[in-house]
Amino acid sequence: MQKNQEFTVTIEDMNEDGAGVGRLEGYIWFIKDTVIGDVVRAKAMKMKKTYGFACLVEVLSPSSFRVKPPCPVARQCGGCQLQAMSYEEQLRFKERKVLNNLLRIGRFSEEEIHMLPIMGMDHPWRYRNKAQFPFGEDKEGRIITGFYVGRTHAIIENEDCLLGVEENRKILEIIKAYMVSEGIRPYNEQTHKGLLRHALIRKGFRTGELMVCLVINGKKLPGSDKLVRMLCEIEGMRSISYSINQEKTNVIMGKETVNLYGPGYITDYIGNVKYQISPLSFYQVNPVQTEKLYGTALEYAELTGDETVWDLYCGIGTISLFLAQKAKKVYGVEIVPQAIEDARRNAALNGIKNAEFFVGKAEEVLPREYESNHIYADVIVVDPPRKGCDKVCLDTILEMSPKKVVYVSCDSATLARDLRYLADGGYRVEKVRCCDMFGGTVHVETVALLTRKAR
Repeated sequence: MQKNQEFTVTIEDMNEDGAGVGRLEGYIWFIKDTVIGDVVRAKAMKMKKTYGFACLVEVLSPSSFRVKPPCPVARQCGGCQLQAMSYEEQLRFKERKVLNNLLRIGRFSEEEIHMLPIMGMDHPWRYRNKAQFPFGEDKEGRIITGFYVGRTHAIIENEDCLLGVEENRKILEIIKAYMVSEGIRPYNEQTHKGLLRHALIRKGFRTGELMVCLVINGKKLPGSDKLVRMLCEIEGMRSISYSINQEKTNVIMGKETVNLYGPGYITDYIGNVKYQISPLSFYQVNPVQTEKLYGTALEYAELTGDETVWDLYCGIGTISLFLAQKAKKVYGVEIVPQAIEDARRNAALNGIKNAEFFVGKAEEVLPREYESNHIYADVIVVDPPRKGCDKVCLDTILEMSPKKVVYVSCDSATLARDLRYLADGGYRVEKVRCCDMFGGTVHVETVALLTRKAR
């Protein structure tokens, strides 16, 4: 097989990144935008010894799971990998992905992990409460905004992502009109010139409150009063600001935020808990499913009101404050100081007095408080980043020996690794359940309950 040569293949499987897998004379092909059951014509792009990558040319015989992607730029955009697949099959794909990692990486048997049915969405569109839109120019010098093509920084023009809220389009139209009227040019990564880099838009789903934060390559935003007047015509607009980022970096937000209108935050609810969300706050992007996910974590913890709970990697205290409603005392740990400030403010906002928060690495704070201050735990909840828990953190959990560990994970490979470590250290995996927070994509959240084995 030569590069650019076309061939016909049946898609038999899918990899974790959502690419279809086909086999031709023992050779494995990975083909993006295909679905299990498709018969496709593909073009060879890159070849290794035992496998290669090809691009989809034509679907010759569509799979029974294939649907027409509602988004007109689904193939070019790097955001969604599974839009060509029916939502029911997306859920099955995600369950298989988690199960396979637990079997292969975690070396568990299916009987050991007791997987419960995935929690899917009732409406897998318009579910994101946050979007970040880069600004640029097309070949004619016209201002455009949208999303990056996968693995590039070329912008696909799209002001109405179907995963985002409907207000995004109107807000972006206003920002572009303001830029034209004030002669403001978008940022150019190659030349480091131009002012406007990104627009961050957030919405409180329960409250309807809207936030706009522009990221600029400068200290001032010309004509900001005019922009505020224009944006305030949109119902629900509560916070307008700009973030200063003059660095040559892929990091979107800058370190300094200048408030133009409103209190500098919006509010929203998860369950009965109210949160203040600033431009830099970490807050789950799918609040409807977050309530299901955290509700499951709370259910697994089985709190009676007498327990001491540690919440590691706690962010702005979303899980901590959920747990505090049923626990005697909750301790939250997070490495980001701003997040802990938000957590403390959110605790005060809800009148929650039995939650205490520490700034630092979980693998440093937990051993210190356990060894020096003898703070133990009946239940430990962890919600780590994709890399999973640090080994020191896991060792301290094993040493503290809580009755239960509730593990919330955004990466099932590191989840499987860490569950195996805890299982080898004396814990039993009682149940595992997936929660779909990101329809149309390959990402999935998982919550697992571990209990201490009798000694």
